[in-house]
Amino acid sequence: MTAQPTPREPSGDVLLDVRDLHTHFNVGGGVLSGGGDVVRAVDGVTFDVRRGEIFGLVGESGSGKTTLGRTILGLAPATSGSIRYGDHDLATLDEKRFRPLRRRLSMIFQDPNASLNPAMTIAQGVGHPLRIHGITSDRAATRAKVAEMLERCGLAPAERFLDQYPEDLSGGQKQRVVIARALVTEPDLVVADEPVAALDMSIRAKVLELMMDLKDELGLTYLYITHDLSSGKFVCDRMAIMYLGQMVEWGDAEGIYDDPQHPYTRALLDAIPLPDPSRKGRDRQLPRGEIPDAVEPPAGCRFHPRCPAAFEPCGWEGRDLVDAIEERWTSVGEDVFERELALVGDLQKAAVGRDEIRFPAADAGALRSWLEDVGPQLPAAVASGIDTVEEDGSDVVVRFRWGPEPGQQDVAGRRVACHLHGVVVRPDGDHVGTPPADRVS
Repeated sequence: MTAQPTPREPSGDVLLDVRDLHTHFNVGGGVLSGGGDVVRAVDGVTFDVRRGEIFGLVGESGSGKTTLGRTILGLAPATSGSIRYGDHDLATLDEKRFRPLRRRLSMIFQDPNASLNPAMTIAQGVGHPLRIHGITSDRAATRAKVAEMLERCGLAPAERFLDQYPEDLSGGQKQRVVIARALVTEPDLVVADEPVAALDMSIRAKVLELMMDLKDELGLTYLYITHDLSSGKFVCDRMAIMYLGQMVEWGDAEGIYDDPQHPYTRALLDAIPLPDPSRKGRDRQLPRGEIPDAVEPPAGCRFHPRCPAAFEPCGWEGRDLVDAIEERWTSVGEDVFERELALVGDLQKAAVGRDEIRFPAADAGALRSWLEDVGPQLPAAVASGIDTVEEDGSDVVVRFRWGPEPGQQDVAGRRVACHLHGVVVRPDGDHVGTPPADRVS
């Protein structure tokens, strides 16, 4: 069946409402020539952030979480979709109309060394937003407000730091300055992008504790971006797990940790080191390989090439079969490898498509039999998605079954995009093969 958006009644506690947001970037081809590839960094994201909560965005590097945060703040242009903040759709605002809102929407950057101007004193750097937005009108008022915020951020006495430069401070002190600058305009929403990733382990907990205290003192709302599920566990009220520009699971943080419903979420949790010796031998379902290129994401479920639980409807395609054969050949003996290489031929010469792959072969019948026999033994479950293996002249053509991109569905109080809970088709999603005639649309 086709996934339908979850109806949500308007609520006074929703600070930010994001609907079907896309942020795509053109790469290559040049500005004047057009064309080139498209990176689908954020690709159809829907969620909301409630006032006073910490909403986490969690995923590997390349999952799109930082681009999502930057799009919300107008630092990366949205391709389509909406970002409702009060009476404004942030996705439609140009810089001139967005600028007055920046005092209410702020960002804590990951690297304090890159985000602080080395030519500005601490008073100048933290006070700059106050002057830009007309919150203070003279130097004395600016310094007084900066000093107050530095004290709140644990830099006391503030007079010691006002006229220092970033190079005079330690890493932890610089990140406290970055936090002070983000909060000095008294924002509603703070996007915290990996705020402790660049810090020594010894001071990460202290900075996170500071952020939590300031949230309560100042009535802040955080969008907390991290690759580290272990830190998110202690600070987030709700969270979303992102993979290749999409949210694969989102909802209550406690439920996600206690009972993850998507294989990628389970993989991220399995990757967290545990201090409990009794759990040393636990069954860890870690994904194969690395996150794919967002220029050409996998068809069907984007996680399927790495997923230990992938099965028939997940969207198997031609390149999956090539990858599985190559992986098989790294584990068999030389005799088997030579025999199968002679049978299959040079994989570089295979015509690889999304819903089929064509193998040029001298003995098409033998190759067809080999694919039917060896397919179930391949490292991935790609064989479960094969529809037909047919001879076409001297070629063998392998065609794949319908593999729709999963739509989100309600599972255990969360939104989950995974066919393991029932095949739900994402509207306008990517897929492999031709849909069955009786598919609900």
